[in-house]
Amino acid sequence: MKYLVTGGAGYVGSVVAQHLLEAGHEVTVLDNLSTGFRAGVPVGAAFVEGDIRDAAKWLDSSYDGVLHFAASSQVGESVVKPEKYWDNNVAGSMALLGAMREAGVRKLVFSSTAATYGEPEQVPILETAPTRPTNPYGASKLAVDHMITSEANAHGLAAVSLRYFNVAGAYGAYGERHDPESHLIPLVLQVAQGRREAISVFGDDYPTHDGTCVRDYIHVADLAEAHLLALTAARPGEHLICNLGNGNGFSVRQVIETAREVTGHPIPEVVAPRRGGDPAVLVASADTAREKLGWNPTRADLAGIVTDAWEFTQSIAKEH
Repeated sequence: MKYLVTGGAGYVGSVVAQHLLEAGHEVTVLDNLSTGFRAGVPVGAAFVEGDIRDAAKWLDSSYDGVLHFAASSQVGESVVKPEKYWDNNVAGSMALLGAMREAGVRKLVFSSTAATYGEPEQVPILETAPTRPTNPYGASKLAVDHMITSEANAHGLAAVSLRYFNVAGAYGAYGERHDPESHLIPLVLQVAQGRREAISVFGDDYPTHDGTCVRDYIHVADLAEAHLLALTAARPGEHLICNLGNGNGFSVRQVIETAREVTGHPIPEVVAPRRGGDPAVLVASADTAREKLGWNPTRADLAGIVTDAWEFTQSIAKEH
């Protein structure tokens, strides 16, 4: 099979592209390298440097499907530059859907997000939970989900949206190298490396067991496997939405303590005020993914996730 991976030079896209290659598929990565890295494109994948708005230039009937990761994804930035998120995430995705329709490519797996839910009424979060995003990033991803549903109903697209919770870890040569970095585990590891003085803990008075926010961490390799299963599960005229998480939460302090154990470094922490819009607990129910995709994450151990991330962080530090 032949697949186009948009945003395949980024963190999740690169790991999924590598999994596709290992499964024997032909892969083309389309990425404008605005946030991705040329080094993130897996060996063996064809690479096109370009924008998803121009996907029609490269997409043709030889492709069996598209895995769509290309998006702006910084929550804070989306609040101050919402126009960027509507333009890139929504208008870009609409252009991609149009290119797929024109080329007769009728299968799509979309990288959605838990940010579509906003503040949850109950946890674990089900796919039937109300979608009330609290920032333009989550709103833009939800808009694309609605767009895909319409495309499936009107034009027979076979589509699966995967709503990620906190993705972490690394897979071989592929891991997180965001700039700027905003994710907890890589930030904590930067402290261990001596690149930051301390890690900020935003609020220690939440109604949780240690007062810090609890999040559902999923290993990026488990996440990648869900995408390959989604390609098989997609059905014409249907848009399936699945949450991806472990169903277990780890607090900010648990992550920091695990990183201390893994790295052997003290990792100082500084308590800072709560950030607006940070729910106390975000944990997924992945029952739908298990039932519909046959997905069973096997790397749920926090120490294993942090260890893989630490090894990757150390490896890219040697590049500089």
